[in-house]
Order: sequence, then structure tokens, then C-alpha cells
Amino acid sequence: MSTRVAVVTGANKGIGFAIVKALCQKFDGVVYLTSRDETRGQQSLSELKQLGLSPEFHQLDVADKDSVKRFADHIEKKHGGIDILINNAGVANGIQIGRPYEENKAIVDINYFSILTIKEYLFPLLRDKARVLNISSDCGHLSNVKNKYWLERLSKKDLTVEIINEFVNWYLESEKNGSFNPEDMVEGGILAAYRVAKVALSAITMVHQKELEARNIVVNSMHPGLVRTDMTTGRGFYSADDAAKTPVYLVLEAPDTLKGAYVWYDGQVIDWYDYNGDYAFKSSTLLD
Repeated sequence: MSTRVAVVTGANKGIGFAIVKALCQKFDGVVYLTSRDETRGQQSLSELKQLGLSPEFHQLDVADKDSVKRFADHIEKKHGGIDILINNAGVANGIQIGRPYEENKAIVDINYFSILTIKEYLFPLLRDKARVLNISSDCGHLSNVKNKYWLERLSKKDLTVEIINEFVNWYLESEKNGSFNPEDMVEGGILAAYRVAKVALSAITMVHQKELEARNIVVNSMHPGLVRTDMTTGRGFYSADDAAKTPVYLVLEAPDTLKGAYVWYDGQVIDWYDYNGDYAFKSSTLLD
């Protein structure tokens, strides 16, 4: 029987690091800690080894197709497939409105378009009954969007990749040509790029679930809560180790019937389509 394999992207710190640590303790197989920065990844690897844990490390920049392909080639040659894939790599920008286009584009590339690259190179390696988890955000709930046209299109039960890509590209083009209307998003456009990217990530989770249904592969997304990490400038109501508990539950213990879902940090399944609900991220939580 081939060795089971778990992969966590963006895992050299924060929630990703905590997830790798928990998987090393609970998962019967090889756990890959991946990181864009090789030096930081190796340092994190050493830290876990000092705790008596034995993850593997591989460099992986999810926004670089060549890097993703190299990693896919490595996994295929050494292990033949993937059983657990946690897409955690992400980056946020500041809450000030009017960020440069290049910065907004990078936010979208890393948080959303990277998933399309991962689908191209890593999804073919998913074994039957594999589990995929996309680490989204409360910024990724549909209630972050206020534009009525996009609310209607993104609310379609037959949502497609094409619609999601059109939404993302509409936003990027509006930032590029200066036509972005801050009222199209909650809070007058604060964190617009991050919200757009995470909404798209949550949405494509449901599309990918349908595409992989026949192979009994489970795909979910989740909001990990406001965690004390670099991304939240140290603010947050619980630690990365606590935040890792629900992600690890979802990939190891949750029933197979929990699929294509948007899950809150406490394990509660939230209706992603409920755009009138009070689920959108509030920037005041970073200012308290």
C-alpha cells in the first residue's frame, strides 16, 4: 500500500505551521510543509524536528507555475499521489483604501489565481477519497459583495469558473482603469482586493467539489477566525494552534457528507449564499 501524503501550502508560519504540526501528530502518513521562501521553510522544519516531529519540506510558490509544477513532479515521482491538500498560502494588504494596482493584483494572484494553477498541476495527483481544504476568510463570504449584478451572478447554483473569473477580472480592470466603485464592496472598499480574492476562492470551492464528486473527493473552504498572526498584526482572539483544530478535523475526521461547504472557525457550516447575513469581515476588529 502506498504511503499517504498530506500537503500544506504557505506553512512556514501562522496557521499553516500549526496545521502541519497537528497533522504530524495525528495523520498516518507523510506531511509536507511547503513555503515560498526556502530559508524560512527550513527554519520551520527544524523547529518541528526539535519537537520530535518529522515533516518533509519542499519549496512551493503557489503564484509561480514553474514552482508548482516542480513540486507536482516531486510528489508524483516520490509518492504517486496526494491524500490531503490544504491550500493555506495567502497574503493580505493594508486596510487603507486606494492601494496601488500592482499590490491589488498580487493579492488576487496569490489568494485566488494560484488555486487555478494548483488545480492544473496538483489536482491530477489527488487520490480517490482525497480531501481538499481551502483556507478562506470571513472576507470570503458572499456578504462582502454589495454590487447587485455580481450578487445575482455569484448566487447562481450552477456557478462556473468562468463567472468567478469574470468577477475577479472585473474588479482588477476597475482598479487598473480607476473606475472601481468602493460601494461595490462592504465598508466602502476596505480590503477590496482581499475580499474579492477570498470570495472567489470560497466560490470555486463549490465548483471544484462538483467536478471531483465522482471520485469521492471532498472539497471545503473555511474561515479560520481572527487568529494572532503576522497577517492580523498580532491581533486576534485565539492562537494558531487553536485555529488549526477545525482545519485538521475537516481533513481527518469530518463525515464525507460535509462537502462543498463554507465552514466557520468553530466548525459550523454557514450558508455562503446568504449575502444578507452578518458574516462579512469588519475592519474594526483590527483596530480594537
